[in-house]
Amino acid sequence: MKLTKQAIADHNQPALKAHQKQFDYIAEGIPDLQAILQKLADFQVAIPSWALGSGGTRFGRFAGGGEPRNLEEKIEDVGLLHALNQSSGAISLHIPWDIPGDANAITTLAAMHGLKFDAVNSNTFQDQQGQENSYKFGSLQHVDKSVRRQAIEHNVEVIKHGVDLGSKALTVWLADGSCFPGQLNFRKAFQRTLESLQEIYAALPEDWKVFVEYKAFEPNFYSMTVGDWGQSYLYANKLGPKAYTLVDLGHHLPNANIEQIVSLLMMENKLAGFHFNDSKYGDDDLTVGSINPYQLFLIFNELVEGMDARGMNHATDLGWMIDASHNVKDPLEDLLQSIEAIMIAYAQALLVNSKELKAAQDNNDVVKAQEILQAAYRTDVRPLIAEARIRSGGALQPLSLFRNLKVRGELIRERGKVTVATGL
Repeated sequence: MKLTKQAIADHNQPALKAHQKQFDYIAEGIPDLQAILQKLADFQVAIPSWALGSGGTRFGRFAGGGEPRNLEEKIEDVGLLHALNQSSGAISLHIPWDIPGDANAITTLAAMHGLKFDAVNSNTFQDQQGQENSYKFGSLQHVDKSVRRQAIEHNVEVIKHGVDLGSKALTVWLADGSCFPGQLNFRKAFQRTLESLQEIYAALPEDWKVFVEYKAFEPNFYSMTVGDWGQSYLYANKLGPKAYTLVDLGHHLPNANIEQIVSLLMMENKLAGFHFNDSKYGDDDLTVGSINPYQLFLIFNELVEGMDARGMNHATDLGWMIDASHNVKDPLEDLLQSIEAIMIAYAQALLVNSKELKAAQDNNDVVKAQEILQAAYRTDVRPLIAEARIRSGGALQPLSLFRNLKVRGELIRERGKVTVATGL
């Protein structure tokens, strides 16, 4: 299904007057309004190819119908999201779930929908059909050199697919670790993993990056070979200037100060970017901003401050991607909600009075610092986001238009009710 500009215009027209009133009210007090609107319009969040179908748990999966049956249909779905919100202009592929059969045809289709290809993602956390060696006891850390070789070659293959698509980064997440004390030697596991990553690093094109993702637990519960940001930072430093640490918001132990982690990684020029989601207990992969929107704002506050301090481009110098699971929601509706939450937190962070905040910090004025942050957080920035969106050709209310057009029903009509997205 492809959304027409006329359908968007027809949706926007009845609500424009009310929107203009709301926008004028908030815009009056913003001195750098046009610059903020441009930053909001430029900011794009990649959609992972695995997030377009219903997710699941260890206990089951409940497909919702009309799910994309191949990579082409996944691109069409991301194109639909981007047409609605004008903030989803990239897709991130998971290999081997979404291997492009014809790279030229796939890139042409993506361009038709206004999409680019974000980082490509390798998979050594599960065995694939016909695979010679098993990853049951790890991949890049495995004691068996032939298993490590298989995992290295897979990552190199993923890079080659990415080159064909115009991607510029490889994301490596490892399930490697141990479930019981004594199962492996921590030091040797680290060294074997580093040596494997070094071979993958050597295969990177000159203008590429590798993102080393970390996770505190799961599927291994005693140790993870890349278990926290410090371990990922160690790998990235040892690998070289093209290696960075990727932050997944759900990959931390409870109550971790993610905003401080972000600030320090950026200070060291080792922050790759984000996998956005939200969590209550662990790696819950819930809708972005659904549990702790204030933390999301605080993270973006550190991002904006750090990027501005380094003269970075907000839209392009870091990687922005959603990584969530949609167990009980329509996945496209969930993604629309997640993008909106990200844009809200970003817009709020742009409104922080950095000059006053710095003065409060320098004077140890704790109360004033809190008031400055919360003043920005409590501002209803939705009219700003909507204005940036409609100026870019998007829908004033993307989720409402999605429902008014009965998009899921149309996708079910086109694809069938009993469909399962590839890779899930």
